[in-house]
Amino acid sequence: MVAVGDLIVTRPLTKGQHPGFDDIVKILRDADVTFGNMETNIFDIRSFNGSPQAEYGGAYHVSLPELGPDLKAMGFNLVSYANNHTLDWGVEGMRETCRALDQNGIVYAGVGENLAQAGAARFLETPRARVALISFATTFTPMSRACDPAGEAPGRPGLSALRLEESIVVPRAMLENLRQVRDALPNYRPGRNDPNGLALAGARYKAGDQVGFSYEPDESDVADILRNVRRGKQFADFCIVTNHGHEPGNWSQQLPDYEQSFAHKMIDAGADAYIVHGPHQLRGIEIYKGRPILYSVGNFIMDDLRTPVGADMFTAHGKDPRSDTDAEVTVDEMARGYKTDPGFADPVFYESIIAVSRFEHNQLTELRIYPIELGHSKRFANRGIPRLALGQQANRILERLQELSNPFGTEIAVENNIGVIRLRSS
Repeated sequence: MVAVGDLIVTRPLTKGQHPGFDDIVKILRDADVTFGNMETNIFDIRSFNGSPQAEYGGAYHVSLPELGPDLKAMGFNLVSYANNHTLDWGVEGMRETCRALDQNGIVYAGVGENLAQAGAARFLETPRARVALISFATTFTPMSRACDPAGEAPGRPGLSALRLEESIVVPRAMLENLRQVRDALPNYRPGRNDPNGLALAGARYKAGDQVGFSYEPDESDVADILRNVRRGKQFADFCIVTNHGHEPGNWSQQLPDYEQSFAHKMIDAGADAYIVHGPHQLRGIEIYKGRPILYSVGNFIMDDLRTPVGADMFTAHGKDPRSDTDAEVTVDEMARGYKTDPGFADPVFYESIIAVSRFEHNQLTELRIYPIELGHSKRFANRGIPRLALGQQANRILERLQELSNPFGTEIAVENNIGVIRLRSS
């Protein structure tokens, strides 16, 4: 199984003369299963019947129709499609993208005409095994969440979501100060007092030793996902569970506090691998019960020559579509980043990995980690296309991953610019 992160790609790449890209493609093609996160939409704007949505995932991601066959040519046969960009261009954009993936024989999961379809396992047939994929997102635009029919009300198309209740953790003295602010607000109506937490101006706060963020997964969403994982494993030889989540933010190399126990639940329910993408940078690797947990595989392609972009994005970046170009909007967005994140000016967002897991008799025997770099120093039109990292850069990426994986007890050896995790025989 090859696992990579976000596919933010706007054009076909296999026919271009991109230095080092052929070496990447060879790794992708050599696998039985090649997985990535589909974080763009595929359609021809000249015949597209939808529109850019007022609510979008931070940028309008769109690619040319030629991307479908090109992803297949790269070796991709399995992708997740539940993320914060799924409905950038509305349900029409989602459906066009699904059609492009279907036409090219790429199995995808995480979206559908209702929640049951979006959450269901989808299956890839390979010569060696039948593989199930369950895909969902914790980072998503609220209007993109799918729902099931209820009585006369029809279901809603969209993505499979794992809703998280976010709390800001503060020392108790600070919590009491916030309580005084809340109590002094006009029209505040006292109710049952919680000594350990409160809600203020749309945010929840709770007492703790260290300032930070805490997350509580929605119980009904967790139950739905667990059922879909069990079903996926029941009908397949191998089951992959994948989550698109930015929490607590793109600035963080540490996973959110809920995720380790949640990942363990997925493995316990039958998942053979749990893969996270979204933060746009690497996080640690854990081996749990002989199964790989990749807490963030970072970016794989950031060929972000997106065009067109919606008028709302011009406005958000202080640009004028009559005088500024789509590229100038995109460059500004990448430099400034999201409102709470530093953006993509830091080279760390352009250093990532390809994770190659080898299984024998359904048991993980080895995980090889190929460090890649996406050309941070290149001009905008040539940036974001991966090639293998070498020398000091490869060592830097692997050393960072070693440090991030140490808390999980994961030992990563470095051999010839490649990270290796070998499982001890039982």
